[in-house]
This record gives sequence, C-alpha cells and structure tokens, in this order.
Amino acid sequence: MAGHAQEVDAATAWGGDGSPFKLSYGKQMMWFFLLSDALTFGGLLCAYGYFRHQYDSWPVGEEVFNAMPFLGNGFPLLYVALMTFILIVSSVTMVLAVEAGHRLDKPAVIKWLTLTVIGGFFFVGSQAWEWYHFIHGSHFGATLTSEGWATVSSLIMEGDIVKEVSLNFGHGKELAGAEALAVYDPHAATIFGANMVQNEYAPMIPQFANLFFFITGFHGFHVLSGVVINLIILINVRKGVYDKRGHFEMVEKVGLYWHFVDLVWVFVFTFFYLV
Repeated sequence: MAGHAQEVDAATAWGGDGSPFKLSYGKQMMWFFLLSDALTFGGLLCAYGYFRHQYDSWPVGEEVFNAMPFLGNGFPLLYVALMTFILIVSSVTMVLAVEAGHRLDKPAVIKWLTLTVIGGFFFVGSQAWEWYHFIHGSHFGATLTSEGWATVSSLIMEGDIVKEVSLNFGHGKELAGAEALAVYDPHAATIFGANMVQNEYAPMIPQFANLFFFITGFHGFHVLSGVVINLIILINVRKGVYDKRGHFEMVEKVGLYWHFVDLVWVFVFTFFYLV
C-alpha cells in the first residue's frame, strides 16, 4: 500500500542472507563492544560512588585539581574543563568527518579526521600532565596536625621556626594565623603527592588515588586507542583505500567508538571532578 513500509515475512527477514535491521556486520559488532564497555565503566563509577558514600571527608575536586601548566595553582578545575571542551570539540569534528564520508568527500574527511586526531592527542597529553601533577603533589604536601591531616596551603619559616602557616582540612575547614600555628608541627609526618598506598589529598582514604588512577587511566587508554585507530583510518583515507571500496563506512564505525569515549568522559568528569 502506498505510503506504508513494505512488509517482510519472517523467513525473509531472518533467513541469513542479510541483516534484518539493515545494519552491517561491522557496526553490529561495534555496538556489542560499546555495550560491554559501557557496563565496565558503569561498574567502575558505581564502585567510586560506593567508596565516596563510605567517607565523610572525601576530597573536593576544586581543591585537588586546581593547577594550570606554567601558571601554578589557583585555577579550580580550569584545566580539566579545557580538556573536556577539546574532547567535545573533537566529537564535533568526528561528526563532520562521518558526514563528509557519506558524501564521498575525501578532502573533507581528511580535514575533519585530522582535527579529531589532534584533539585526541591534546587530551591524552593533558591527562598525562595531570597524572604527573597528581603524583608529585603540591610543594608542601599534607601533614599530620593535632586536629588531623591537613594540606598546607602556605608556609613561611625562618630557619627551623615556623612564622606563618595556613592549613586546609577539606570541606571548607581552614585554619590560619595563631590557630594554625597552635596545631601545626613541622616535624610531624608529611605525605607528598599520591601513589597506590597513600596520597596527600586524602591521607586516610587510599581509595581516592586508586580510583583516580584506575578510572581516568582506563578512560585515557580508550582515548589513546581511539587516536591510534583514527590515525590508521586517516592514513587509509589518504591512500584511497575507501575510495576503492566505494564507501567510508570505516570512518563511521570508528566514529561510534569516539563518541562513546567522549560520552564516558562526561560521566567521569561529572562524578569524579564536580560532584
């Protein structure tokens, strides 16, 4: 009947001669992979939520991730926000590359895919710098005071005598001046940076650094893999591999993966840095 979709009987639809959903085998397998990967990331974020719920003194993202390259501290989440923006923009350039592929516009595919690779490299490099800064920590570290562990925000000494100190206990509790001097001991235990055993950001919560390394590292591995795959696809596009095939479906398949990686980062950024 005119205006209605053509009906297909079950034998034709499921006979094995083709996909009943008009979807290629490669796309189907990519969707299966992304579904399994989504469950993995979901499990990691649930584990993060569980441990976060167990502790009242969980570190505040704005206080931990406040550094900018070459500018030092004092820029809460600004660099992470820049990384996020670049990754989202790379998702837009990937959309444009896929759209150009549908039009068989090889020069446009090369242009937009190149920008996507550049954005991915920037994100991976930025995450490596963030890890470096997180591992090495602040200049003063965290020290054990008579009121518990605190991050030293500033310290002025004359020889072995502490003249001025500012302490940050997290969740808005700070001491300065005479109050800080009364509880601070320059010879007390001090932790610098972070590893899998202890960290200055939450000395009593080793899970904070563990989850940071595992979740952001797992995502960073996905981004790095995506950059390498995009680069391989870009080389093939330039060589004319997909011109010979008559389609650029491979660009669309790797685009699905890249959009997934971008979407996962939105959740990681929200749960780990903002909440």
